[in-house]
Amino acid sequence: MTNDSGNTLLALLTGAAIGAGIGILYAPDKGTKTRKKIKKRAMETTDDLTSRISHAKEELTKTAEAKKVDFEQKLEDTISNMSYKADDIISALEKKLADLKNKNAQLQK
Repeated sequence: MTNDSGNTLLALLTGAAIGAGIGILYAPDKGTKTRKKIKKRAMETTDDLTSRISHAKEELTKTAEAKKVDFEQKLEDTISNMSYKADDIISALEKKLADLKNKNAQLQK
């Protein structure tokens, strides 16, 4: 969940809770009924927020795990490629060294 959509969701839920609270307060019920309704709405909102936060946490964990696996694979590929290139460089240097030794041996004669 991106930060903008998280902020939008929070603003929407806050607005809904405030609107519901004001609506209940102006309803023509007894005080005890109104308090029960407010408590019930608060519990429902708490449950809903808990569920949404839990879902967001799960999604974030999945995304982080996928990115970690992807990073590890790319790192492994990079190290493998570097190893092959190092072997190629060493082989080329060994060939140059052998050529220089041959030229040096010819010049020594």
